[in-house]
Amino acid sequence: MSKRFRLAGLRFAAFGVAAAVVFGLATMGLWNALMPATFGLPPIGIWQAIGLLILSRLLFGGFGVGRHRRWGRPRFMHSMTQEERERVREGIRRRCGIPFDSPAPPRV
Repeated sequence: MSKRFRLAGLRFAAFGVAAAVVFGLATMGLWNALMPATFGLPPIGIWQAIGLLILSRLLFGGFGVGRHRRWGRPRFMHSMTQEERERVREGIRRRCGIPFDSPAPPRV
C-alpha cells in the first residue's frame, strides 16, 4: 500500500472522528439545554450523545448523502415510457377515488 493511500485513509478517519465529536457536542448541548428543563431528564455527556446519534441512525436511517432522491418521480418510473407512466397514474387515481375527468394535479 502506498504512502498516498495511507495518508488519505488517515485523513478520512480524522474527518470521521472530528465529525462525530462536532455532532456529539451539538447533540449534547441541545439535550442538556432542553431535556432537563422540559422533561426532568438528567444531562448527558459526549459519549452518551454520540451513542444517541448512532442509535438514531440505526432506528431511523439518515446521514445518507446522495444515496437516492426522496422527492420527485419514484425511482421505478425513470425507465418507463410516457404511456406506461400514464397507466400507473391512472391506476393510482382509480385506487384513490380521483375521477379520470379531473385534471391531474400540478407537477412540482
